[in-house]
Amino acid sequence: MTKGLLTTSVGSFPKPDYLLRARNQFAAGKLPARELEELEKRATKEWIDFQEEIGIDILVDGEQYRGDMATYFAELMDGFTISGLVRSYGNRYYRKPIAVGPVARRGPMTLEMWKYAQGLTGRPVKGMLTGPYTMADWSFNEYYPTREAFIMDLARAVHEEALDLERAGATYIQIDEPALSTRPEEMELGSRALGIVTQGLSAHTITHICYGDFAKVFQHLVTLPVDQLDLELANSNYQLLDYFRKARFEKAIGLGVIDVHNHLVEQVEEVKRGIKQALQVLKPHQIYVDPDCGLKTRSVEEAQAKLRVMVQANREVKRELGIE
Repeated sequence: MTKGLLTTSVGSFPKPDYLLRARNQFAAGKLPARELEELEKRATKEWIDFQEEIGIDILVDGEQYRGDMATYFAELMDGFTISGLVRSYGNRYYRKPIAVGPVARRGPMTLEMWKYAQGLTGRPVKGMLTGPYTMADWSFNEYYPTREAFIMDLARAVHEEALDLERAGATYIQIDEPALSTRPEEMELGSRALGIVTQGLSAHTITHICYGDFAKVFQHLVTLPVDQLDLELANSNYQLLDYFRKARFEKAIGLGVIDVHNHLVEQVEEVKRGIKQALQVLKPHQIYVDPDCGLKTRSVEEAQAKLRVMVQANREVKRELGIE
């Protein structure tokens, strides 16, 4: 593995048609859990094999076993019940978690699937967790007297999962916090919760944050208690790089170079320009090249085409600039 411009993905990949059908059958009580799990593993292996085929450096399991990123965890924890369908955006709906008692980790939630995915490859597979702030923000609270108390209990639960992943051998652990940048007045609270999650970890820790008002929260972003910030840049035409020009920044950056909300497949030269822009501001070893966000909203064919372009563009930049 090279020392700079490593490629990876944010986390989620689209589910193949056979798995989508199986999940619907399972929800209707027409498919046993064991058979669904076997199909989830099949889809996970297909995505691991694809990532290896195109040469991605740090792999993800694609989250083939998850539906919504908050509800998945809530269903496996104590203290939650799940609502009926709630509109998220557009025509997308999810079942929202409801805290009705003290929330706590019942047992491992991602560990077995991470072990399965890591066992398929010699390359590192990221452990991927939804962060405590986002879990709380995307849930109803009918138990805790304060939002802070709710978030801190969630932080302790996520920390336990992160510890189990590290003990199992995970060298990269990502804590997704897409909601964190949406309330500038709560950035300090979110940062404290993230610090509980990452406390004592020796793995390379990452937090993924997307589509917020970064101008208002940038001073807090750069001090978050993680080794790497994973940010969308392609969708905003790399304007966020201007903030890093003005600040002394030593952490790593997950450089989003693929717009996950666009059906169009990027051109190699377009992605190369984005990577080279980042290299004017950051050192190669600080940059991890990836999509803006998870690719689960794209079709399998679109996601694979976008990832191929990303890897090819990165490979050409490294060759042209002699980066090893």
